[in-house]
Amino acid sequence: MFPDQFKGTGTSALELRERLAQLQAERTVAMTTELAAVDAYMTDLDEEIEGTRRLYVASAVFEIAALRAELSGPQTG
Repeated sequence: MFPDQFKGTGTSALELRERLAQLQAERTVAMTTELAAVDAYMTDLDEEIEGTRRLYVASAVFEIAALRAELSGPQTG
């Protein structure tokens, strides 16, 4: 579901956002070269982009919830 290099590493949402931007830039460049025709490469890249995007969103939501709990106490009920 998520890229293996990020599982359990404590990678921050900011780091994941930067990685996502790198992957999207790589895809943009690839689309202007012969790599666009290499199905295995493009599929792998698209899967890594999607996995990183999901992990980024989950990480950002967690960080927001943690900050909110720090500021106003944990939400219960």
